[in-house]
Amino acid sequence: MSASTPPTVGASVELDIGGMTCASCAMRIEKKLNKLEGVAASVNYATEKARVIVPEGYDPAALIAEVEKTGYTAALPVTEKDEVGGAGDVVEDPELATLRRRLLVSVALSLPVIVMAMAPALQFINWQWASLTLAAPVIVWGAWPFHRSAWTNLRHGAATMDTLISLGTGAAFGWSLYALFFGSAGEAGMTHPFELSLAPTDGASNLYLEVAAGVTMFILAGRYFEKRSKRQAGAALRALLHLGAKDVSILRGGKETRIAVADLVVGDEFVVRPGEKIATDGVVVSGTSAVDASMLTGESVPVEVGAGDAVTGATVNAGGRLVVRATRVGSDTQLAQMAQLVEDAQTGKAEVQRLADRISGVFVPIVIGLAVVTLGAWLGAGFPASAAFTAAVAVLVIACPCALGLATPTALLVGTGRGAQMGILIKGPEVLESTRRVDTVVLDKTGTVTTGRMTLVEAVPEPGIDRASLLRLAGALEDASEHPIAQAIAKAATQEIGSLPSAEQFVNVDGQGVHGVVEGKAVVVGRESLVADWSQHLSADLRTAKARAEAEGKTVVTVGWDGHARGILVVADTLKPTSAEAVRQLKALGLTPILLTGDNQAVAQQIATEVGIEEVVAEVMPQDKLDVVARLQKEGKTVAMVGDGINDAPALAQADLGLAMGTGTDVAIQASDITLVRGDLRSAADAIALSRKTLSTILSNLFWAFAYNVAAIPVAATGLLNPMLAGAAMALSSVFVVGNSLRLRTFQSITR
Repeated sequence: MSASTPPTVGASVELDIGGMTCASCAMRIEKKLNKLEGVAASVNYATEKARVIVPEGYDPAALIAEVEKTGYTAALPVTEKDEVGGAGDVVEDPELATLRRRLLVSVALSLPVIVMAMAPALQFINWQWASLTLAAPVIVWGAWPFHRSAWTNLRHGAATMDTLISLGTGAAFGWSLYALFFGSAGEAGMTHPFELSLAPTDGASNLYLEVAAGVTMFILAGRYFEKRSKRQAGAALRALLHLGAKDVSILRGGKETRIAVADLVVGDEFVVRPGEKIATDGVVVSGTSAVDASMLTGESVPVEVGAGDAVTGATVNAGGRLVVRATRVGSDTQLAQMAQLVEDAQTGKAEVQRLADRISGVFVPIVIGLAVVTLGAWLGAGFPASAAFTAAVAVLVIACPCALGLATPTALLVGTGRGAQMGILIKGPEVLESTRRVDTVVLDKTGTVTTGRMTLVEAVPEPGIDRASLLRLAGALEDASEHPIAQAIAKAATQEIGSLPSAEQFVNVDGQGVHGVVEGKAVVVGRESLVADWSQHLSADLRTAKARAEAEGKTVVTVGWDGHARGILVVADTLKPTSAEAVRQLKALGLTPILLTGDNQAVAQQIATEVGIEEVVAEVMPQDKLDVVARLQKEGKTVAMVGDGINDAPALAQADLGLAMGTGTDVAIQASDITLVRGDLRSAADAIALSRKTLSTILSNLFWAFAYNVAAIPVAATGLLNPMLAGAAMALSSVFVVGNSLRLRTFQSITR
C-alpha cells in the first residue's frame, strides 16, 4: 500500500516506527495517533511497528506526518518485491549500524579516560586535558541519541532514563569544563588525591569526565544489544515467508514449464516430484503419495494423499509424483496466513516497560526537584551564586546513573552467558519479566516431548517365526521404499541384524504398501488390506496386538510371505527419555503443564500419561494453538509455550514466554523469547529457573544502585563534594552491581 492508495473502510495500515528508545515512546506515539478522528492505533515497542485502523479515504501519509510531529520516524513497510537483492537477503538496519558505530568509537575513547581517572599513578602531567580530548566526542556525539530523546521527552512533559542520562552526563561534562577553564582542575600536574576528610568546596578542582563517558559507553552497549536482538526476532516473518518453494513445474498445453511460484494463479495445475515442496495450497488431480506435513500440522505420521485430497503449500512430497491444481495462492495460502498469525501475535503482545525506565520515571523528577531545592536553599542561606550552582549541579552528578546503567546489562550479560554454556539462549531483558509470573506451561508434543521421528517400537511375529526373520525380510523390502515409515523399519532392521538382503521385483502399491521377492520368498509389507488381498490374514493374537497398538495411536504395518501373514511391526513417534523428568521439574517450579498437539487424541493422551501431564488439547491446527494460548491468557494465566515447529510459531509469539527447541525450525526459534539449544525439554525448566534468577539479580542491582545514589545525594546537597568520595561512591556502587551479577556464573542446572 502506498500513500497514494487510501485504504478501504476499516482497513489496517501498518507503519514501521523508528527512533523509539523505550516503551514510553510507543505509548506516546499511540496516544498521538488515537487522537486523530476515526483512527484506532496500537504501537508495539518490541516489533517497532504500529497497526492502525483507519476510515475510508484516509491517507496513510497523514499518519506518517503525525508520528513525525511527535519526534519519531514512520514509513510504510517495504514489501518483498520492493526489496533490493535476492530472496532471503537481509538488508542491515541503518539505525543498528549507526548505533554500533557509536558504541565502538565510544568504547575506544572512554576506556583510557576511565583508567586514568581511577588510577592516580597514571595521571601524567596535563592528563586532564587528554581526558577532555577523548571524552568530549563520547559525551557529545556518542550520547547524542540520549540528548535527542531527552529533548523530545521534555517537549512532551515526560522524563525517562534518557532524561537522566542526558542530564547527568551533561552536568558532569559542564562541571568538568568549569573546573578545567575557570577552576584549578586545569593546572599542570593536577591529580585527584586520595583524601578521607570532608569539607565544603566550590568544586573547582573536581573532574567527572570518566563518569559522563563511562555512562554513555555502558548505556550504548545495552541499547545496541537490545536493538540487535529485536532485529533478529523480526526475521521470523521473513524466514516463514521464504519457507515455501521458489519455483514450480506448471502444466500448460500438456507440457511442463518452470515458472516462479509468485506467477501461479488459481486453477493452474503443477507437478510435484518426490522430495519436492508443494508450491501452494491445492487439490491433487492425479497420483498418490505420502506428504510430510509435520512442519505445519505437528502430525508426526505422513499423510497419504490421492486424487481429490487437499494439500498445503510448503509441505514435502515424500513419495510418488503428484499433479496438483492450485486453489489458493499468495497471501491466501495457509503459510501466508500463519505468517500473519505470528505478526498479529507479536503486535498484540503486552508492552513491557523497562525496569530502569520505571525507576527513572520517579527518580528523575525527584532528582531534578532536589537540585532546584538545593539551589534555592543555598541562595536563601546567603551563599554565593557560584557555590549554590555548584551544589545543585553536584546533586545531578552524584545521581548520574552509572550503576543504574550497569544494573541490567551486566546481569543480563552474565546470565545469558551462563545460559549459553547450558544451551539456553535468552533474547533480551524484557523476556525475564515474564518468567517471574509464568504459572502455566504449554508443551507441543511432536519434537518437544517426543523425538518427532518415526521409530520402530515393537515387532510381533506369529508363533514359530523368529523376530530376526521378520525384521530381515520386511526391512529388505522397505529399504527400497522412500516412504518415511518404510525407512524407519529399514533403519531399525539394519541396526538390529546388520546388512539386509536385496529385494527383487519390487512394486509400490500407492497408499497401501509394497511387495517383492526377498531370499526367494514373495514378501508383502503394508496395510492389513494389502496383505488380505494376497489372501494372507492375521491370526487372533496378531489382531489383538494390532488393535492395542492402534488404540495407543501407533501405526501398524502388516508383514506376510509364502501365503501367510507372519507378523506386525509397530511404528510410532517415541518419547524423549528426559521428558518425564522435565515435566516433574516444571511442576516443581510451580507450573501447570498442558500438552498441546496437532496429533490425534489417542496418541496425545498416551504420551501425556507417560510423562505425567493431566491436561491434553489434541487435534489442533496452528490457528487453534494460538487460540488455546489466548484463551488461557484470558482466564488470567501467564503462559509459557514450548515448541519446535512452524506450526508452533504463532503460539510462541502469542505466549507471555515463548521457548523454542533448538532442534526445531528457524521460524519457531526466531518467534520465541528463549531458545533451548540441546532440544532437551529439561532445558525449559533450567531456562525458567535461570531467567528468574537473572531477573532477581537485576532487581537487587537496581535497588542497591538506587540506594547508593539516594545516600549520596544529601552529601552533594550539603556541599561535601570530596572528589575521591564521589568517585568512590560511584565506583563502589558499580563494583557491587558487577560483583552481584557475576554470582550468576555459579548457577547450576536444577537437574543436578
